[in-house]
Amino acid sequence: MSEVYFSGPSGRIEGRYHQNENRVAPVVLVLHPHPLHGGTMNNKIAYHLFKTFVRTGFTVLRINFPGVGKSEGAFTNGVSELSAASTALDWLQNTNPEASHFWIAGFSFGAWVAMHIATRRPEIEGFILVAPPADHYDFEFSIPCPSSGLILAGEKDTIATINKVTPLVEKWRDQKNYVVSYEIIPTAEHFFIQQLEKMDEICEEYINTSLAMRVVKPIRKKRRKRKKRDKNYDESEGSAGGSNNDWYR
Repeated sequence: MSEVYFSGPSGRIEGRYHQNENRVAPVVLVLHPHPLHGGTMNNKIAYHLFKTFVRTGFTVLRINFPGVGKSEGAFTNGVSELSAASTALDWLQNTNPEASHFWIAGFSFGAWVAMHIATRRPEIEGFILVAPPADHYDFEFSIPCPSSGLILAGEKDTIATINKVTPLVEKWRDQKNYVVSYEIIPTAEHFFIQQLEKMDEICEEYINTSLAMRVVKPIRKKRRKRKKRDKNYDESEGSAGGSNNDWYR
């Protein structure tokens, strides 16, 4: 894993990057939770997602949103964050021109930004959203669902409650061409304390199954044009991956 820096609309973007040796390996971008509540790319859940994708054979990038760590700029409640994520995806594509396909993943606020990217970038073929904050952010822009993916929720989450997440998942599941998997982890709260290993297991199984299905029945290349962007949206490593207050909405 290496430190990377590249230019974004708000200035320098900081990231951590794992390059798979296979030049056609799938690629994924991982996004962190709310910057104003301590969220960074070293958040534990973002870090666990990063490592899970590495284990399953992906080239992986996680970034700090503008104003976080060494990333320049400031938090703008979705505007600069979406621009930074889109720029990071551009960087991944330019760095991996032979990649077989692209995914996106995010935790909490990062899940909301990730779904914005998925709806605007037709090359995104899969996603993993952990605790999408349907209580605090509108996800109507993502209906119909843009691709197949996995949603993870905590039974005891009081920030992204299953009472709000479950109806959202049901709307995503109405899209005929894609399959949206949904896992509720019993006793888990927003940060999945003492449930991170279970989260890893579910994600790893989902990724491996999705990759195996893709080999058996290759996903049809999406032909639709990239949607015009909305005008309003123009670790230290390992166990030190951020405090339990690296969140949220």
